[in-house]
Amino acid sequence: MPLSPDELQRYARHLVLPQVGVVGQERLRASSALIIGLGGLGSPAALYLAAAGVGRLGILDHDTVAVHNLQRQVIHDTTTIGAPKVESARARIEALNPSVRVDTWTMALTRENARAIIADYDVILDGTDTFATRYLVNDACVLEGKTYVHASVHRFEGQLSVFGAPSGPCYRCLHPTPPPAGSVPNCAEGGVLGVLPGLLGTMQATEALKLLLGIGAPLVGRLLVVDALGMRFEEVLVERDATCVWCGTRAARELLTDYVAFCGGGVAADPTPTTPRQLAARLARGDPVRVIDVREPWEHAVASLDLAELIPMQTMPAHQGTLPRDAEYVVFCHHGLRSAMVVEYLRTVGVRRVRNLEGGIDRWSVEVDPSVPRY
Repeated sequence: MPLSPDELQRYARHLVLPQVGVVGQERLRASSALIIGLGGLGSPAALYLAAAGVGRLGILDHDTVAVHNLQRQVIHDTTTIGAPKVESARARIEALNPSVRVDTWTMALTRENARAIIADYDVILDGTDTFATRYLVNDACVLEGKTYVHASVHRFEGQLSVFGAPSGPCYRCLHPTPPPAGSVPNCAEGGVLGVLPGLLGTMQATEALKLLLGIGAPLVGRLLVVDALGMRFEEVLVERDATCVWCGTRAARELLTDYVAFCGGGVAADPTPTTPRQLAARLARGDPVRVIDVREPWEHAVASLDLAELIPMQTMPAHQGTLPRDAEYVVFCHHGLRSAMVVEYLRTVGVRRVRNLEGGIDRWSVEVDPSVPRY
């Protein structure tokens, strides 16, 4: 159908572009995009694709809005704290552009659902923040013949590329194997400048629009590296690996059985961890276990456990000599990454009865004591 009078007004600045025009705008209206993850990257991407008039948007996220999201996840606001992210995002998208159809997926992307969901969209945007999900997105897109736009952010740096194009590489050509478990902190552990995912997410939307319109030179075979502190942009060429079993030889026919296991579980391994509920039960019984908080003082000021002793991770080498070797310890941080590293370190210096608190104080807030603030 021809563009309506409202559409002619709404997209007027597109229509005057020779590379878009009426035909291009109608093409956007007939296209679809799936945004996996409605965090710092997915928020601006979803807003700009909706504003641009992409006819159908799929939004997928299993999480709910938390106050600490609002520093960067601009599609949500204070009034939606506690709501599913997909519902918060859908309301904002529909308010911005009522003509866009929004499909919501309030779930995690899994081996069981990935291919069926991805197969139904023209272009995929990967806004996830775990290596397990990134490999899953890549593999499902390659198997379904879908091109996808990948971005990642860490502290003041970001990366952007287009994978899965017919002539280009896939994510595994750049990262054949995941990094060692626990070697790369996520945003919760390492932090991120709030505007950085806004920059990268908007660039993801730009690449998606170019792919849908068939214009310009998408970042196929090129990795854009962004340094926000120095405001520098560098480009790294990424060639397709002819031996890659996913996009090269295409020998792979099925998704991996367990992507979390493939990526090493996400944190440094602890053969004898403890869960928040197990620790709470032991403390309630009065077991002689010492709880050590290895977070930073500012984190301790936000949320703390009454019985815990604060020894920030960076100061542990100076304090480990004061820890009795015959005592039993449980170490925790925000999500369990730093504390797992501290557990490994303490064992190397002779503290044997030490365990990591799985999921850290964040999981404690969810499973044991909701009055402990999440951040």
